Amino acid sequence: MDLAAHIRNIPDFPKPGVQFKDITTLLLNSQAFQHVINTWKDRYADKGVTAIVGGEARGFVFGAPLAYAMGLPFVLIRKKGKLPGDTFSVQFDLEYGTETFQIHTDALNPNDRAVLVDDLLATGGTMAGMAELVKRLGAEVVEIAFVIELTFLHGRDKLGGLPVHSLVQYNGE
Repeated sequence: MDLAAHIRNIPDFPKPGVQFKDITTLLLNSQAFQHVINTWKDRYADKGVTAIVGGEARGFVFGAPLAYAMGLPFVLIRKKGKLPGDTFSVQFDLEYGTETFQIHTDALNPNDRAVLVDDLLATGGTMAGMAELVKRLGAEVVEIAFVIELTFLHGRDKLGGLPVHSLVQYNGE
């Protein structure tokens, strides 16, 4: 399936010069959405994955249904102050500023093998922060899965050599 055909381009959002890749149109097409989840389910079925991890907020959109489809726990990584229990925190740089993410200290253990999921890889800051939190709990990052990768921003470079899988790549804005 041509997933790119279901991703809307919004020029000059959130600021002039940015070509925003909007996944809401992909989500409106049930076949395209199912294709994403089923492709990843098949990809990770035999890799010994024990948990799916998604970051606020679009990582929840893809991570939760993947965890459900695979019969695995779904681990939330949220913005600072949103998780009620004991947490670890990490601050990281974004394209437009900085952010702090947190994970519950008991969300994963050293025996866990996690796939991290998000909608888009741009500069890599968000996912680098998420991977740091997962590693801090002692879990292994099996792979990082994205629907979209903006290859021209070289986000993989910030991920310390972790394996990355993306379904749609854009080589220019």
